[in-house]
Amino acid sequence: MTSSDPTGGRPDGPATASFGFRDVPADAKAGMVRQVFDSVAASYDRMNDLLSLGVHRLWKDAMVDALAPRAGMRIVDVAGGTGDIAFRIADRLGDAADIVACDINHSMLDVGRDRAVDRGILRGVTWVTGDAEALPFPDRSFDAYTIAFGLRNVTRIDKALRDAHRVLRPGGRFLCLEFSRVSVPLLGALYERYSAIALPALGGLVAGDRESYRYLHESIRRHPPQDELAAMMTEAGFARAGWRDMTGGIVALHGGWRI
Repeated sequence: MTSSDPTGGRPDGPATASFGFRDVPADAKAGMVRQVFDSVAASYDRMNDLLSLGVHRLWKDAMVDALAPRAGMRIVDVAGGTGDIAFRIADRLGDAADIVACDINHSMLDVGRDRAVDRGILRGVTWVTGDAEALPFPDRSFDAYTIAFGLRNVTRIDKALRDAHRVLRPGGRFLCLEFSRVSVPLLGALYERYSAIALPALGGLVAGDRESYRYLHESIRRHPPQDELAAMMTEAGFARAGWRDMTGGIVALHGGWRI
């Protein structure tokens, strides 16, 4: 990270934000991302299985293992619209589950609600529309905050991290699962070629939307690497910020605590 101020001294943040490999007006990014997920919501979970060869399930299981949810915890899962993390937590807690699945995208939440009904999960998970940068919850509302494969889509990661810190109670846990920088050179080259070709190709074939999956590939490449994200977490107020690479750094699980 550099010591320069990316806002240029403006209190309202930078004028532009990354949208894939492009820079777009910052106030336009949220709407553009919303369009992407409106387009892919119905096929999102099936595409995750296809593109990761099912490995995303292991990554998410590992995240919930690290969380170690227990009765009495109130948990918010941000960018959790289709419910993958919320359902894993609910399965472990049963009737003791107290989870809020929060997503800015109505289409993703609709898929999550339908999946919850199909699974017979009628209690313990609440579905809320909200922006990760300005969550609709009071200060110190939750014992844990999770976000899986969503942080790279927000306009200002630093602002989302500060709001995550705000809604956590003292002693609260922050966990972020996100694509990251591959730490094994040969694997990195193979993965980059696979994701650059396979994401848009399968997106076009299965989801009928090649461009949305091109954006998803590009957004992975623009996301901060492990050490930079950990430093941003520390700046946002989290203690003991760190990470654990998975599958050679294709993804990383970042964690920190509100003290």
